[in-house]
Amino acid sequence: MSNPAPFAEIWRGDFLESVHSGHAVICAGNGQVVESWGDADLVMLPRSSSKMIQALPLIQSGAAEAAGLVAEHLALACASHEGAAIHTERVNAWLATLGLTDDALRCGPQTPADKDARYALIRDYEEPCQCHNNCSGKHAGFLTLAQHLGAGPEYVEIDHPVQRACLEAFERVTGETSPGYGIDGCSAPNFACTLTGMARAMAHFACAPAGSPEAQLHEAMRLHPELVAGEGRACTELMRATDGKVALKTGAEGYFIAIIPEQKIGIALKAACGTTRAAECAIVALLVRLGVLDAEHPATLKRMNAPIKNRRGLRTGTLKPAAGLI
Repeated sequence: MSNPAPFAEIWRGDFLESVHSGHAVICAGNGQVVESWGDADLVMLPRSSSKMIQALPLIQSGAAEAAGLVAEHLALACASHEGAAIHTERVNAWLATLGLTDDALRCGPQTPADKDARYALIRDYEEPCQCHNNCSGKHAGFLTLAQHLGAGPEYVEIDHPVQRACLEAFERVTGETSPGYGIDGCSAPNFACTLTGMARAMAHFACAPAGSPEAQLHEAMRLHPELVAGEGRACTELMRATDGKVALKTGAEGYFIAIIPEQKIGIALKAACGTTRAAECAIVALLVRLGVLDAEHPATLKRMNAPIKNRRGLRTGTLKPAAGLI
């Protein structure tokens, strides 16, 4: 990763202890770069930040309408959720409408990040199911599309009609030919593009007319932030903090995107070190910079100019955004 820009600083007392660096791009609706930091042409895997793109064929094909999907389903299709009851109950109900069970998913079981759900499994001597996987909503969407297309059950295979549709949508909205893919944690292909391409795609979503598939997806995310991630998570808390003006989605290894319809711009960023705290600090700083997030909101202060405490609860340092982002 060549020439990353400073993203976040860790201060301990009067000492700058460490610096996180990364790359970020803000694009306008015409696809032009408004601002950038680091390498705008960096080719990366956007990981779960691309879920709303992967959900586009679900609507464009007519599968969502045919299955009677509503905004909650679309939010879950874009989600990296906590595996809480509000997530798993909805995913299981969605599968039931398709005449399917947890066994039809191909994302694999995952211990839920939600404490109540995790403890409930332990108390009941039960193992986590695939519906607890943070990507189970996306996979329910894949199954819905596969059923609509009359395609086979192995929907995560690269040559499956579902994944071919995802690639077509990905290349169309990024404006790029993807150079390849990696296999995500949930076993689905994850297509690569430049950071500019991803920001361009998010701007495309931001400029989409009302009622379009893109608008339906980002509106569903903004309407149901609790389904996109979960309580205490950055995506959920920051969407609430912006009063639903911004759709946000994190991705593994320090990726983050933002869709800002009022300003018709999109953001994509990648922390070079892959750490969550660097990506969250950077996206918060950019949202404050753009005037869509209050610098003093509790959700902001949890991630920007945030206290670092030791095991006794004493404040030992501060996580600050780099000067170039604010």
